[in-house]
Amino acid sequence: MSPRALARTTDWQPVCKVADLEVDRGATALVHGQAIALFRLLDGEADIVYALGNHDPFAKASVISKGIVGQRGDVPFVASPAHRHAFDLRTGKCLEDPHFSVPAYAVRVDDGTVYVGPRLT
Repeated sequence: MSPRALARTTDWQPVCKVADLEVDRGATALVHGQAIALFRLLDGEADIVYALGNHDPFAKASVISKGIVGQRGDVPFVASPAHRHAFDLRTGKCLEDPHFSVPAYAVRVDDGTVYVGPRLT
């Protein structure tokens, strides 16, 4: 395995059990030295977990995990509690102002454990 491929496989950090996350609520974890906001949503019977950076660029505070989870059409989002800006849970992009975003991270669930991987955006 190449060093680059090895680095990608070791970037995944176990964070918690998916059952420890409340549905439609945020939780904060320290992952790769960064404060990450985790969100668990249900799609039918399946759990979907998203990870965003916890720092709100408008409020300049770590509050994203305290936001309100919602849906606009087919876009799952979290609205920051500080200024109510909505961020797409899949990409981190602000829905009201495309010039702003928060980091989005890869997430996988294996055997009930949530793993956060590399930054996507």
